[in-house]
Amino acid sequence: MKVFDFFSGCGGTSSGFSQAGMDIAMGLDIDPDSSESFRANFPKAKFLLGDIRDMDVEILRPIIGKKRKTPLLFCGCAPCQPFSTQNRNQNTKDPRRDLLSEFSRFVAYWLPEYVFIENVPGIQKVKGKSGPFHKFNRLLKDLGYSYASDVIPAMSFGVPQTRKRLVLLARRGGDITLPEASHGPEKKPYTTVRDAIGHLPRLPAGCTDPSDPHHQAAELSELNLRRIAHTPEGGGREAWPEELRLDCHQSHTGHSDVYGRLAWDKMASGLTTRCISYSNGRFGHPEQDRALSVREAALIQTFPINYQLSGNLASRARQVGNAVPPAMALAVGRHLMQLSE
Repeated sequence: MKVFDFFSGCGGTSSGFSQAGMDIAMGLDIDPDSSESFRANFPKAKFLLGDIRDMDVEILRPIIGKKRKTPLLFCGCAPCQPFSTQNRNQNTKDPRRDLLSEFSRFVAYWLPEYVFIENVPGIQKVKGKSGPFHKFNRLLKDLGYSYASDVIPAMSFGVPQTRKRLVLLARRGGDITLPEASHGPEKKPYTTVRDAIGHLPRLPAGCTDPSDPHHQAAELSELNLRRIAHTPEGGGREAWPEELRLDCHQSHTGHSDVYGRLAWDKMASGLTTRCISYSNGRFGHPEQDRALSVREAALIQTFPINYQLSGNLASRARQVGNAVPPAMALAVGRHLMQLSE
């Protein structure tokens, strides 16, 4: 099965599908750093760098070829920020809100045997039945696809996070189902933060492990170093002495994850594009006085330990936070491979 990874980012979806035995044929993204990351990990794949809105559907012709010998899988995991509940500055005119319709141009023209979409749960509620997700569902039906979708906890597939994602699978010319959970009650134990990053060497804030350039942690101010030193494993700002607290938190009990530490034997909350920033979520290391390193964030996202990333520290963190967790894609990929046999 050939994978065409639209909005590929650094390649989380392709990483999982590759592990499932699929052939990664193409990545497409507008971000240059993501392009370099994708190319480094999938050197045999063709990469299309640019805005999908400016691309003609025939751009895939040299990759697909004149005769299709294997099934095609189109992945349309468009940027989720316009629909995320984490985004408090949602703009109804954000051009990213209609990227699913751009992806649908390619689906309608090439009619791949399989389609995969992953996004935040909020996308299916935008504009109700006239929104982008339901419009895409109607297109699939008109084109002869069967499809299944649901909001799935990533932890059900070995991802050590409590994040939930909307997953849609579609198949042309056959029935389709979603993969069954592999982790949970009466199944494999859920993966924890300790399982994911407990083996990595210690690292001070602002430093980089000499044996792994991605095991790099952001610097912390003296004030934030004092704050995290007063924060117990799994705890947050409620443990700070009065003089370390922010004025805006004196009468505000929400956003309790901000300035929090992870707990070793629990799952992380959903990683974001600022997953290495101590002040932007529960991204503090469980016991070391620093935030997560890029490598630790990538491992919590279930990227392989040797996965390569390009760009500066903030860019690499953004790529990791934006990615589809490879373990989730692996479960989907294995499921699709079984269906295609």
